[in-house]
Amino acid sequence: MTEHMNLHAAQHATQHVLVNIEGPILTLSLNRPDKKNALTNAMYGVLADGLQRAHDDSSIRCVVIESVGDSFTAGNDLSDFASISAGSGPAVRHVTRFLHGLAAADKPIVAAVHGLAVGVGTTMLLHCDVVCVTEQARLITPFVNLALVPEAASSLLLQARIGYARAFTMIALGEPVDGKTAVEWGLARYLVAPESLRAKALAVAHSLAEKPIGALRATKRLMRDSALIAQTMDRESEVFAERLKSPEAAEAFRAFAEKRAPNFAQFS
Repeated sequence: MTEHMNLHAAQHATQHVLVNIEGPILTLSLNRPDKKNALTNAMYGVLADGLQRAHDDSSIRCVVIESVGDSFTAGNDLSDFASISAGSGPAVRHVTRFLHGLAAADKPIVAAVHGLAVGVGTTMLLHCDVVCVTEQARLITPFVNLALVPEAASSLLLQARIGYARAFTMIALGEPVDGKTAVEWGLARYLVAPESLRAKALAVAHSLAEKPIGALRATKRLMRDSALIAQTMDRESEVFAERLKSPEAAEAFRAFAEKRAPNFAQFS
């Protein structure tokens, strides 16, 4: 029964993350548009496998992360969070593999972002080397609103990128950042029309793929302290796991399910 369930989840994950290799470019497409590409544990597994494949395969010289539909991703599927909060989460959390894959990646990663980019939808962009966005992009990091804390080393990388004041309001208040502002702040590089987004991301990826890969990989290693990033991820993950099991988080998830405002005043 368990094996059947795991196979079923794997099949859905394959459908929900499309993996395509065309020449030197590996593209990972989030393909769960009916759920605004909310990420499940199984989907994280496919994403992690894709990053590992790009690392191991010398013919792959660049990775593109994109999405199908009107959202990049609504972030983590909150039903997964609720299960963990209730003590019945998955035995293996593939999100850890995915995040560490991002931290260790030394080949270029290009992202194409349209619509919602919630939580990890924003924090993963801090590990992408070139980010293309549309004006309709909405980068949102509502961790505190869910009684949680930042992840993906964003407690380090976000304020390093845009300064403490902006980073704190993004995380603590959950203030959305549109595509134009994302480019102005340095969270993204290119602002493009929705109909041109995929073509722009692929053009950038092919341009990078033509560069000397040894020089690119060495440059990424010099510009990113992967050990520090991984250590920060682990420290965040410990606190994140504690917060997931907190009464505040349980209230946040109940409120979400019941479509009401949470009452955090009851907690000191």
